[in-house]
Amino acid sequence: MIRHGTERDVGQLLAYEHGINREELVNSIRAGRVLLLMETDTLVGWLRYNLFWDNTPFLNMLYILEPYRGMGHGSRLVGHWEAEMAARQYGRVLTSTLSSEQAQFFYRKQGYVDCGALKLPEEPLEILFRKDLPAPKDKRVEWDGDAGLHNRVAEQEE
Repeated sequence: MIRHGTERDVGQLLAYEHGINREELVNSIRAGRVLLLMETDTLVGWLRYNLFWDNTPFLNMLYILEPYRGMGHGSRLVGHWEAEMAARQYGRVLTSTLSSEQAQFFYRKQGYVDCGALKLPEEPLEILFRKDLPAPKDKRVEWDGDAGLHNRVAEQEE
């Protein structure tokens, strides 16, 4: 099950996330920008994003717990996020990873293309990736906050 994070999840996420402080994580959760992948009540992984230039979703963190890696959970979580972003009418998403990390191959396999790089002193090259999202095929499918994706036509027919 994929769900949005809540403030009850902060402690568990901070046990693994060291690149964000508690206040910023709470802000991201309140903004609905943290997705958790769960198996029953067990955390499998999560995705956290923000808006680059205040208008383009940027995936800041994708983390799958070690015992669950290599099982397609990262692809599932990213795919869910991309569908949510497309339903919200975003036409493109961005992410990045260090050139020294294996994640670059994962993102390329997901259809992301290199679109730039950032070189900071004493750091490996940060590779920027973009993926253009298809326009929703059925404009009747839309995002409805916590309720998630739904089909307006199906609701009207009931």
